[in-house]
Amino acid sequence: MILLRLAAVVSGALVAFASVDHLLPEELCIMSRKAQADETAKMAPARTVPPARDPAIAVAEEYELARRKGTAEAFELFIARHGDDPLAEKARAELKRLSR
Repeated sequence: MILLRLAAVVSGALVAFASVDHLLPEELCIMSRKAQADETAKMAPARTVPPARDPAIAVAEEYELARRKGTAEAFELFIARHGDDPLAEKARAELKRLSR
């Protein structure tokens, strides 16, 4: 009788721990089976950095801010940062218009 109970307890424990992955906290990692080669290929790496912005859009936004501010300092700062950009010519024209 005792042997029968012991066998039931052992078989119950084996069934309970057969898929222990979902019972343990994430910090405690136990592999209960081997990973298949095709399983790891399906997992895409997590994106940690957002995609870069279009630099032309950033420059246009900065020019618009300088234009809204409407001060010589704002246009001078824009020209200093983006002197080679086509919008720098517009900023120079605005700066000349302000200095008149």
